[in-house]
Amino acid sequence: MRGVLIIAGYLLLSAGTAGAADLVGTARVIDGETLEVAGQEVRLFGIDAPEPDQTCRWPNKEIPCGRVAATALMDLVAGARIECRLRGEQRDGLAVASCDADGFDLSGNMVHTGWALADRSVSQAFVATEEKAKAARRGLWRGEFIPPWEWRQGKR
Repeated sequence: MRGVLIIAGYLLLSAGTAGAADLVGTARVIDGETLEVAGQEVRLFGIDAPEPDQTCRWPNKEIPCGRVAATALMDLVAGARIECRLRGEQRDGLAVASCDADGFDLSGNMVHTGWALADRSVSQAFVATEEKAKAARRGLWRGEFIPPWEWRQGKR
């Protein structure tokens, strides 16, 4: 996780909170967990994806898993109407949001495809989905990888 959330009520909110969208429009993907929607950069709630320069080891090859994760998110948002509900912000000021692409939860889909991990430090919402992705060996789970939070700490 890039930073600890500073809004106290943030942890009390559940994933998938119903309500009107705060940001609506098309999205520009920044990395595997960050979008720009309606001119505002947001980090997807409840997930942690590989860093852009992060690599992973698959049988007999190394892959640029950070770039692949970003591409996976691009696939999910391509041509879709994105609706985001703001959930708080990180220490660095980046907004955190639950976002849907044509009604489908982006965080849940990134974890389902195996290109992001459930961020247990803020929510348990995607843990079961992560376990299913791991059992099916989807995305990152096809090989060996360092969790993004450890990668950022220099464990490579």
